[in-house]
Amino acid sequence: MENMELKNASLKALIEYLGLKKEEILLIVTDETKREISYSLFEAGKAVCKESLLIEMKSREINGQEPPEQISEIMKKVDAVICVTEKSLTHTDARREAAKAGARVATMPGIRTDTMIRCLNADARKVIELTKKISEILNPASEIRVATKKGTDITMPMKGRKVIESTGVLLNKGDWGNMPSGEVYLAPWEDKSNGIIVIDGSMAGVGLVETPITIEVVNGYAEKIQGGKEAQKLIELLDKVGRDARAIAEFGIGTNYKAQLIGEILEDEKVYGTVHIAFGNNVSMGGSINVKSHLDGLIKEPDVYVDGKLIMEKGNLL
Repeated sequence: MENMELKNASLKALIEYLGLKKEEILLIVTDETKREISYSLFEAGKAVCKESLLIEMKSREINGQEPPEQISEIMKKVDAVICVTEKSLTHTDARREAAKAGARVATMPGIRTDTMIRCLNADARKVIELTKKISEILNPASEIRVATKKGTDITMPMKGRKVIESTGVLLNKGDWGNMPSGEVYLAPWEDKSNGIIVIDGSMAGVGLVETPITIEVVNGYAEKIQGGKEAQKLIELLDKVGRDARAIAEFGIGTNYKAQLIGEILEDEKVYGTVHIAFGNNVSMGGSINVKSHLDGLIKEPDVYVDGKLIMEKGNLL
């Protein structure tokens, strides 16, 4: 039986968030884990635009791993691309090159049917408004500090770094980002962040965190990682890639009021009242770390200070 809620969410994604036009060509890039969602988008595309194409590859091993070269080439030759995959293609050369060629690229790493239905039903205007408000606070800032009762206390210099508003609304040539979305993020300066991060929400590649992961950051790198089985899994993921996978890549604040903490970072990092700090690749956001990995860790109920001024207390924007 056809899932009408998923069908409606797919149509909304293409029409309202991606702005797909009748004369355009859509490409869905997927893997064997996401067939129901990708086929729903493919069918919706056939009703909305000139051509709807679907191509399936083997699921990647880690976030940030490149798709096959042949798929990368096709991505550059269409008007819009949706990457419906288990592992993220957001921070790949394939995504960057497609956007550079003019394609609008929406990435949906780890997307679940309930996430698609829930988050795409958020009022896009509300998400845009909150995203813009937080972006305006961060834009002139020199330094961000995050602290929590569980032990997070990290300072990240960011003066002059680009602050990116991710709303999931991708209407212009070369626009890219997660869909659904709702976050403000930036790349702190390399080699400058210092302090302690306690991941108590979820961790990309790991899932929901039962035993908090405590990470000691020295001059921009995760030097010591402690905790339970989740911490061990994170260490294994980072060590597979190399030293730069441990670099502080991103700081972000969630702005989607419909998003819930479910153990999939695509939705988790958008939850209003949380912040996330990522390790690894940050070239897509103006940084210089080009490594085949990008892993976000979610922090609940944070106090966020911008240039010493408290702007968020226990997850509530002041």
